[in-house]
Amino acid sequence: MATEANAPLGSANDVVLSFIKALNEEDFEAARSCAADDLKFIGVLGQRDGAEAYFTDMQRMKLKYDIKRVFSDGDDVCIFYDIDMGRTTIFSCGWYHVVDGKINSIRVIFDPRPLL
Repeated sequence: MATEANAPLGSANDVVLSFIKALNEEDFEAARSCAADDLKFIGVLGQRDGAEAYFTDMQRMKLKYDIKRVFSDGDDVCIFYDIDMGRTTIFSCGWYHVVDGKINSIRVIFDPRPLL
């Protein structure tokens, strides 16, 4: 896994990587502790308002993330990863924004054609 070498401990980088690790381990309680209650998710196939709606979907889908590269700039973290969606794996990019130590927005882009 590639990370920003100079990112300080407790940084947005740490929050997001802890979040992804918890999702991969299906530790949804730990992942939830990294997210703000008013989490906003925007993706290619839809959006979710609020952490509860997001985690309801995540617990059902149980996606797995294979991180390829991480870029961070202050409270923003961008990750290139392969997302294992069960029947297919898709190369994707996620943009995470952290406020007060919690992820408050996620935007994910990928080519959805293999899913359609």
